[in-house]
Amino acid sequence: MRSFPAVVLLLLTVGSLGQANDQKRQANNQKWRQSTDTKWRQATDKELRSIIPARATVEKERIETEFRTAAGITDGHGKFIAGVVMITAGYSAEGKYSHFFLTHVPIKCGEIDLRAGEYVFGYKRIDQNTIEIKFYEASTAKFLGDVRAHLDPRKGPVRSLVVTPGGNEKPAVRIGRFFFEYSMTGQ
Repeated sequence: MRSFPAVVLLLLTVGSLGQANDQKRQANNQKWRQSTDTKWRQATDKELRSIIPARATVEKERIETEFRTAAGITDGHGKFIAGVVMITAGYSAEGKYSHFFLTHVPIKCGEIDLRAGEYVFGYKRIDQNTIEIKFYEASTAKFLGDVRAHLDPRKGPVRSLVVTPGGNEKPAVRIGRFFFEYSMTGQ
């Protein structure tokens, strides 16, 4: 009979550990739901200045960026998806890359999975309605894949780069009058 209190104490301890794990799991699930429910919005110039480098590191070069072309979105909690045009004249990147792109969350562009990190891309015209965009890791220039951007039939102002968060439409990256859709694959 002496072992009966020890068994009860053991069962109570195991039960409270299970309950603590359940509470922790519920809290983590709630955090995940809140992060995925976060409303992404256009980033302000001040926010973009905090993340867009004046010179992007591409392979072994530091290429100047043109901040007036910077565009991006944020969740308002320190996560961004953004890009900017690079001034590549005189660099080995000339003709190969045109934009610096960064993401703080994993995204999928076409068949390309981009984890959080820094990238560069360049593009070429395929036909009247399509451009092919080639993505590379910024630091290594490793080719990651390409995605097709299609002519946007809508009229309106043309900007060098626009990143849209979605909402009523699917999230997209616009380069001039062309666009490709992306999706967030996890946070």
